[in-house]
Amino acid sequence: MTGEMSVSQLNGKEIYLPDGRLLGVVGETVIDGTQLCATHLFVAGCPDELVEKGVHLTIPWRWVRSIGDVVILRWFPKTPIPYEQ
Repeated sequence: MTGEMSVSQLNGKEIYLPDGRLLGVVGETVIDGTQLCATHLFVAGCPDELVEKGVHLTIPWRWVRSIGDVVILRWFPKTPIPYEQ
């Protein structure tokens, strides 16, 4: 195994916070078309206690600690992310 993964292989992977709570599932990976690198993960299915009204999020790539069978974040805000209209 080379450690490389295609972007499509991230879709559907569960995302966990550093404390082990499930944040949601990778819906899509946002790619910078100029530099051809991942910049964000689009997260679907967020629980209300982490994200108000369970809205979808984009997580900056720099928050990702590791990717294997699941995605583990290195950081996430302590308070629930508020819903803004």
